[in-house]
Amino acid sequence: MKSLFSHPRAFLLVISLPVLLACQPSPEKSAEHKQTRASVSFNWFEYQGNDEVFTQPLAEGEYQNPIVSGFYPDPSITRRGDDYYMVHSSFSYTPGVPILHSRDLVNWQLVGHVLTQPGQFKFDGLGVSRGIFAPTLRYHDGLFYMITTAVDAGGNFLVTATDPAGPWSEPLWLPEIGGIDPDIFFDDDGKVYIAHNDGPDGEPLYEGHRAIRLWEFDLATKTVMTGEGSGRVIVNGGVNIADKPVWIEGPHIYKINGWYYLTCAEGGTSVNHSQVVFRTKNLSEPFVPYANNPILSQRDLDPARANPVTSTGHADFIQTASGDWWSVFLATRPYADNFYNTGRETYLLPITWQDQWPVILPTGQEVPYRHVKPNIDVELTQLITTDALTGNFTWRDEFSQQDMDPRWNFLRGFERSWLQVANDKLDMQASAFDLSSQQQTSFMGHRQQHGRFSVRTSLNLPTQQGISGGLTALQNSGFYYYFAVQKQQNNYRLFVQQVNNGQVSLLADTVINAQAGQELTLLVNGDKGHVSFAYTLVDGAPIDLVVNADATLLSTESAGGFVGAMLGLHVRNEAYSNNRQVD
Repeated sequence: MKSLFSHPRAFLLVISLPVLLACQPSPEKSAEHKQTRASVSFNWFEYQGNDEVFTQPLAEGEYQNPIVSGFYPDPSITRRGDDYYMVHSSFSYTPGVPILHSRDLVNWQLVGHVLTQPGQFKFDGLGVSRGIFAPTLRYHDGLFYMITTAVDAGGNFLVTATDPAGPWSEPLWLPEIGGIDPDIFFDDDGKVYIAHNDGPDGEPLYEGHRAIRLWEFDLATKTVMTGEGSGRVIVNGGVNIADKPVWIEGPHIYKINGWYYLTCAEGGTSVNHSQVVFRTKNLSEPFVPYANNPILSQRDLDPARANPVTSTGHADFIQTASGDWWSVFLATRPYADNFYNTGRETYLLPITWQDQWPVILPTGQEVPYRHVKPNIDVELTQLITTDALTGNFTWRDEFSQQDMDPRWNFLRGFERSWLQVANDKLDMQASAFDLSSQQQTSFMGHRQQHGRFSVRTSLNLPTQQGISGGLTALQNSGFYYYFAVQKQQNNYRLFVQQVNNGQVSLLADTVINAQAGQELTLLVNGDKGHVSFAYTLVDGAPIDLVVNADATLLSTESAGGFVGAMLGLHVRNEAYSNNRQVD
């Protein structure tokens, strides 16, 4: 993954420390707030997606791209026997590093997360797009290895597990290795190597000048070898330093038919993103770039084409049991210009070989939404029970299980004492921190996986004053919507708040006459660059509160960063809802 500035519109918004300090609640008030445990009860949550590109039924033997829709970026894949496992970046969301399972490379199930323990990481104070970048997943000699970077939260580390669903080991920190995007490669002679993105030797020659470095790793002692030659630069800048290539990153090494192949992302993760490849016969010798690089990109295609797939790169390769090679990679589906709210998604394409060079997609060809399935002999009865992770689907949580569904994501923290599931209800305690804070807050979100979607939730009107609860559409702490209800003296206030570049606006603020405990349904409908808000009481027809508000603020083109929008639940203490920070 990348520096914040690998996205052409990425930026940091800064406000003065005195203002921040003035907005923080005092310890006494925070303690008092925790003791009250003011909360809102939710009865269910439902997400439904309906994108045009998914409406046509698949032909026999076809699969759907993206294979995993929504915010599942930087895929890394490995195989154990007939089972495939894949991980993705999670940034400051917890639990960290989602892990998916498949038996055919097409149908996937979210089986859990790699990073689940409160004491392992501290993401408080981080922007949403910091935290866990670009993991690599490998299976070797009975163990799964996951290596990644905790940006601004400890650096590079390695964890292992015998079962990819967990538990995973405590992090083995790798302080010798700087930069981001580490890869671990197990050679057939027993040696192990770590490649990663870092600065070049000497001063960078231009903005975005980076390098790929290589270290040997002693698996027996679990130490990075720091002798002569370790940490050396194996790619300087990119394919051709004379062209001033930017943001070489996401390296992965493979040994295939006597060649060592190194594939990397180049060009930054926006519209100039691409995948390039190098090879050598010996790791002590220079890597030579492929003459026909890039092996994957969409940057030369007409941006006005119908249903474009853009920003392709950060690929990983996998060989099936039958010997075929496939690649997973990230890409985006903008609805206009470079606006997309679904984040960077995961796609699948076969690898073809040209003069012993791997090619994912020839220059000038569009990434297809439909493709012939991999030739994997899997009986339908042996397929895992799959989640609906692509295509059009409806997902509903009735809050009938004590364990939270793994689709739920939380901000920064791993502690969940503010949540309670009982009697088919989710009780969410109000937080002193609102969504504009860079601390853990009372929030749980489901990825936006479609340009056109509908989200609904049912809640019981709170009995306590001073708190609010409802639905949110969140990009980061400076860009989001909050649609909530708040008890007043003799009635209830219903409002829609927009936060755009840190500026707070009330788009709607109305009073409804209802009783404490009465059921209220909130609805958020998204249509690409627009978002609308409505509600119902009892079994009445939906009442529009805001129609066609600007949803482009939920895109990285507006907000910067690397994450997709989250749609979920939030409860806050209104007395402290002005602690504003932005990413």
